[in-house]
Amino acid sequence: MAFVKAQKSKAYFKRFQVKFKRRREGKTDYRARIRLINQDKNNEMGSNKDITAQIISASIAGDLVLAAAYSHELPQYGLKVGLTNYAAAYCTGLLLARRVLKMLEMDGEYEGNVEATGEDYSVEPTESRRPFRALLDVGLLRTTTGNRVFGALKGALDGGLDIPHSDKRFAGFSKDGKQLDAEVHRKYIYGGHVSAYMGMLMEDEPEKYQSNFSQYIKKGVEADSLEEMYKKVHAAIRADPLPKKVEKQPPKEHKRYNLKKLTYEERKAKLIERLNALNSAAVDDDDDEEDDED
Repeated sequence: MAFVKAQKSKAYFKRFQVKFKRRREGKTDYRARIRLINQDKNNEMGSNKDITAQIISASIAGDLVLAAAYSHELPQYGLKVGLTNYAAAYCTGLLLARRVLKMLEMDGEYEGNVEATGEDYSVEPTESRRPFRALLDVGLLRTTTGNRVFGALKGALDGGLDIPHSDKRFAGFSKDGKQLDAEVHRKYIYGGHVSAYMGMLMEDEPEKYQSNFSQYIKKGVEADSLEEMYKKVHAAIRADPLPKKVEKQPPKEHKRYNLKKLTYEERKAKLIERLNALNSAAVDDDDDEEDDED
């Protein structure tokens, strides 16, 4: 019998270190994270499910969230539909920037780019205070050109934050010409790509338009009115970026299929009631027997 060498010995397994939980789950890239933390700057983080943008700083005790903005807040500012596209990501980034500057009382000094033109913009420092600086943390997202995370980045830049960046990943950047087409980028910021797709479906596939844009039809949003709607949303965000308290509805009473658990006093009172009922029933039986004997 040939000798077979063990590839992984007992010493290997004794020294094996399990990776962090979020690495095993595929949620955190710790190689990129440690490079962000070592720079001692605030991070802007995002996800592409609800478009969450947060300003986070790392500490020994854990990550501290200074401010956060979510795309599901946008209906409060007039954007009822399309909460996960590039234009909504821009609005979320703009909301985050104006919110954190309002909290730090820097919104008056750094207004950012008030009108989105699609061109690259970087905030200039004033004489009194330096601009709020943050670093973009994309997590595990693929940094492809036109990704929505760069829409949120553009919104945060126009909102007045200082974020090191390049325009190579914004929507409208031409790989051949190696420059950003501001008109194409502006179209994406104001939902022009959605408007064009709506118009194409209305002409070619009306049934698909009815199914894909049912919420747009229900809310009365038309293809030609998208740009004006987004302009109003941007203005509303700049007017009042602070989070609004939402009144939660009281929970509905669920039907019980099991008996409610009684307290000690309730069980005691119920037992006394049963004993009294049994005693009264026994007395009645005795009276009936005496009547029969008579």
